[in-house]
Amino acid sequence: MADTKERLVDGAIKVLGSDGLAGASARTIAAAAGVNQALVFYHFGTVDQLLSVACRQATESRVALYRERFAAVSSIGELLDVGRQLQQVERAEGNVAILAQMLAGAQTDERLAPAVAACLKLWIAEIEPVLRRVTDASPVADLVDVPGLARVVASTFIGLELLTGVDPDGAATAVAALERLGVLVEVVDGLGPVARRALQAKLRKAAR
Repeated sequence: MADTKERLVDGAIKVLGSDGLAGASARTIAAAAGVNQALVFYHFGTVDQLLSVACRQATESRVALYRERFAAVSSIGELLDVGRQLQQVERAEGNVAILAQMLAGAQTDERLAPAVAACLKLWIAEIEPVLRRVTDASPVADLVDVPGLARVVASTFIGLELLTGVDPDGAATAVAALERLGVLVEVVDGLGPVARRALQAKLRKAAR
């Protein structure tokens, strides 16, 4: 029984990656799993529930794969490097498309929303401590909302996948802009103490 459930989850992941949410039906998933489609409803109740489980499992496995690389990041530039590599690898393997498809589907199907939110939180939980670590010594540390920024980064990663599908050049431009921002942050981090204090004072004044 457990083997059948695993095959259905694997089948759902495969179909989401290759055919998207629109192609994910009990029939197509069961065919990919090599089982009778009635078993989708026997084990999961609904196709949406199976898709939610599949999305969560796929995300957990990918997050775990990058955990050590996130832990080794010591600068914004390194974080952007990991993010760029992650986006390239995950797109090539079709993994990020699963979460992107579910995110798009959740806009019109509220039953998918809790699973998508939980999957995004898995990425956020990895990204947030990295951001906290690399911004702690920065002149802008007091002004950075790390939890909020972690959500922006995670959402941007998924958004780039959706954008790449319709505007590859636009997605490439967005990635380049992020890389330039990373360079700017590293330049700011390299300022001397007098310049750092002046910058902090100006930023605090602007924030009021």
